[in-house]
Amino acid sequence: MADPADAPARYVFRVRFRLDPKSGLVAEPNRFETVLYRAADPPGEDGWLFFRDNCWRGDLADEAHFRRLTEEALGVPVESVSFSELQTTEAYLADLKAEIAENLPEFNAESVTEVLRKYLGSSIRVEAD
Repeated sequence: MADPADAPARYVFRVRFRLDPKSGLVAEPNRFETVLYRAADPPGEDGWLFFRDNCWRGDLADEAHFRRLTEEALGVPVESVSFSELQTTEAYLADLKAEIAENLPEFNAESVTEVLRKYLGSSIRVEAD
């Protein structure tokens, strides 16, 4: 997977986590909020359906499951995680729309616009290429 900083598109999440130091230690503050980025896989390649499998109407489809995955990835107890947006270039979004159009039956939808609304809601931010 590409480095999210260099990817033409990336998913953005807000994460609230805590530190649970070993016995005899205290961390203050022990709760933190951060932004977590995940590179969006190129349309048509393995992983490109991440949005379909994890988002629903611009929110996480299963927040508890995604929180557990985030805990595993970060190695800290995660209190909450929420999907913020898909940040994308115009070119990536055009490729994504084309790939969705070719695979419309997989989404149980009649149009590309319906698919994007169904899974990402209005949570798409297009940046200049």
